Amino acid sequence: MPQEHYFSSSPASPEALRTIRVRLAGRDLEVFTAPAVFSPDHVDGGTAVLLDTVPEVPATGHLLDVGCGWGPVALSLALESPDATVWAVDVNERALDLVRRNAARLGLGNVNAVLPEDVPADVRFDAICSNPPIRVGKDVLHGILRTWLPRLADGASGWLVVQKHLGADSLQKWLAAEFADGFEVLRAETSKGFRVIEVRRG
Repeated sequence: MPQEHYFSSSPASPEALRTIRVRLAGRDLEVFTAPAVFSPDHVDGGTAVLLDTVPEVPATGHLLDVGCGWGPVALSLALESPDATVWAVDVNERALDLVRRNAARLGLGNVNAVLPEDVPADVRFDAICSNPPIRVGKDVLHGILRTWLPRLADGASGWLVVQKHLGADSLQKWLAAEFADGFEVLRAETSKGFRVIEVRRG
């Protein structure tokens, strides 16, 4: 049987589900994961750096996690801002199913785990926090960023974490050129082999 990978699309079977203990938003929690999603055994290093770097997110409005996986970023946003609407977006139905299960397990009614095309076109985001899928290739990655970053509300920021050796600096240069009109692109943090890039709408 071919080995599944984290671009697989089918939800995990009940017997494939497992639970892990993690720390999100300052709380020790137990969440569901499964094979064929990104970092199924723990909160990966890049996501941990991202969550440590992003300042307090808005208490209300719409918050976005692009490439949500099993949900560490989206769940953290929902825990920190219970009055905000959190959009957890992924192309992997298994990841979305896990986010929904985890949100229900944690009593978080403010999480919408959906495919990209299911986010209403008129929604503007008060923050975007993402560990984007770098390994999909530059063209796909650039398409993802061109889709979501222009949907930031005025004065809002998008926060992206990228490994230095996977092209963080070249991505920052591309962002600065691509979004030169109306956006500011900054290096917010360098830690443990990762860069956090802030894209702020002026």
